[in-house]
Amino acid sequence: MKSTFLKLAFGAMALAFSASMSTAQDLKPVKFSLDWTLQGNHAIWGLALKNKYFEQNGMKVSMDRGYGSGDTVVKIAAGAYDIGFTDVNSVIKFNAENPDRTVLAFYQVFDKTPNSIIALKKSGITKPADLAGKKIGAPESDSSRMMFGAFAKANSIDPASINWVTMAPNLRETMLVQGQVEAISGFSSTSVFNLISAGVPQDDIVVMSYADNGLDLYGSVLVAMPDYIAKNPGVIKGFVKATISGTVDLLKDPAAGMAAMQEIEPMFETKLETARLAFLMEKGVLKSPAFDKNGLGYVDPARMDLTIKTNSEVYKVAAPAADKVYTTEFLPPASERMPPK
Repeated sequence: MKSTFLKLAFGAMALAFSASMSTAQDLKPVKFSLDWTLQGNHAIWGLALKNKYFEQNGMKVSMDRGYGSGDTVVKIAAGAYDIGFTDVNSVIKFNAENPDRTVLAFYQVFDKTPNSIIALKKSGITKPADLAGKKIGAPESDSSRMMFGAFAKANSIDPASINWVTMAPNLRETMLVQGQVEAISGFSSTSVFNLISAGVPQDDIVVMSYADNGLDLYGSVLVAMPDYIAKNPGVIKGFVKATISGTVDLLKDPAAGMAAMQEIEPMFETKLETARLAFLMEKGVLKSPAFDKNGLGYVDPARMDLTIKTNSEVYKVAAPAADKVYTTEFLPPASERMPPK
């Protein structure tokens, strides 16, 4: 009797182990690139990893830092990564210039672009018009730099009057503090807090956001190659679901998100990134009235058309068709993607 019981027990254990191994082996590997180094808003996917939302949706996701939205788009188009988090404005420019290898946005993460020009009060720059004739620093693939033409047009600035200084991403805020440039371009949520981390009082930082100065454009999205999407619709649907779950968790409990990121990167600065995340929510980027009303990932077609048109005018390229820029096909019903109250 005892021997029979042990055989049954070991048999059950073996079956359970075999099932778990089979499940793990069935997970689809997905390479995911962020837009920048690990930050507070990236905790959406830190929580999706920690809480196994990707695994629940059939994926084994590896997540890497990025080096600018423009760079992320190029890497997706080259097949170096399956899915990327990047600025939709970079997507529009890339697709217009590369119609034979476009990428497609399938989930709207940021309702508003955080693209901005940032200066210090000591420069005397307080408004967009003050930028004429100034030295502005940024990495070449920086989204705000790439979109500066639209900002210049909206604010009657001659783009030719700007002296652009190119530097490595990690030197941008340092060069501003040292006075080597008079302003920088970048996401406000990145540069403001990098400057604070460098010891600059927040009151000494001047932010000229594109969204508040004539460019009410959409912000960052999840993208993939159309061929990848067509071949892996289940992965795309699952990635959207995991992203929504991670976003809801993050909005409910930002501290849990910061803890998840610290597990990924022990040097992650929790206090700074908590403030950065709060900034994004306060500015209507990650949490917005449109998302509150229509659900996370909502896209207003008219506003996206304006975003596409603005980019095409700035870069003097034919505007790509809306269905070549984004799709809402993989969004679950609004009831399944409502943010917490």
